Amino acid sequence: MIPCEDFLGWLVASGVDFYAGVPDSLLKPVCFYLADHAGDKHVVAANEGGAVALACGYHLATGKVPLVYLQNSGQGNTINPLLSLADPEVYSIPILLLIGWRGEPGTKDEPQHVKQGKVTVDLLESMDIPWRVLESESDAARRNVAELVALAVAENRPVALLVRKGTFASYTAKDQPSGDFEMSRETAIELVAAQLGERDAIVATTGHISRELYEYRARSGHGHQREFLTVGGMGHASQIAMGIALAKPERHVFCLDGDGAMLMHMGSTAIVGAAGVANFKHVILNNGVHDSVGGMASAGMRVSFTEIAKSCGYTEAWRVERADDIAQKVAELRAVKGPAMLEIMVRKGARAELGRPKTSPIENKTAFTEFLSD
Repeated sequence: MIPCEDFLGWLVASGVDFYAGVPDSLLKPVCFYLADHAGDKHVVAANEGGAVALACGYHLATGKVPLVYLQNSGQGNTINPLLSLADPEVYSIPILLLIGWRGEPGTKDEPQHVKQGKVTVDLLESMDIPWRVLESESDAARRNVAELVALAVAENRPVALLVRKGTFASYTAKDQPSGDFEMSRETAIELVAAQLGERDAIVATTGHISRELYEYRARSGHGHQREFLTVGGMGHASQIAMGIALAKPERHVFCLDGDGAMLMHMGSTAIVGAAGVANFKHVILNNGVHDSVGGMASAGMRVSFTEIAKSCGYTEAWRVERADDIAQKVAELRAVKGPAMLEIMVRKGARAELGRPKTSPIENKTAFTEFLSD
């Protein structure tokens, strides 16, 4: 395994001194090491495409090769800026991509990662981006870095390093900034779900929020037909919920979102507000970190989602921190003409034994669509 200190040293020796990206579980040690040691030369971006744009700007200002890190599920977000900005046939900008290879063929992974893992290399090759798998042995890995950065410089083009699980040695990070709130996210989800009606629909964002909602329903014996678990497509849950709300105006449609997911495609908030969808209700569970991929800090504690929502046309937007306030606020959220938002401040972290849905995505979809058609 590669020590993070060594990896950063190789990057600096190759002239790479700016780093932007979206946290990934396979890259967790490196992400935290950069957060602790790279200072203002490290930016946790809203989404992967934004990270590529940040890298382009840094190169234009310095002439250097920047690094962009991401999980391969975020490749889609990078395609437009890689092809329409960084490509050798456009602005010819050298970038080193560091990509966590979830769903690599031959490995076991979650359903949302399997197809992405199969096409990860195909996507890079279709974009004519040279790539290597980062070796786990230090000398070979150092050569991987040096050779790819040299190629990026020589040909002024993006290049990619694919990272398998266990490539990087563990790293003990400094505490990430987050709020010291009384509620866990799981408690907040239970309290919200308990106040909803039997015909209310839920769209839960990817990661721990969907998993915790699923386990709450299993413990309560409620069944899972009332919610769509957005196991992939981070940041798109609100638009899925909006589409359902437009098609089913007689139902309340609740979107359970996270701060990182909200930030990833925050322009969706303006679309919801402009459309004035009366039955759309937005619940943001804000713990200030990307919890599902390791807990690196997001910008969630440094922005006001309620003020953003109001400025985008939401009729109401409230923030709560206490469990005792949730029942009343959810009742108000159901009663008010939307779109409306409830932001709930929660602690970071999840139960170590938190499980995953036992139903397949197709089974979830089938049960949910039958529920909506009833």
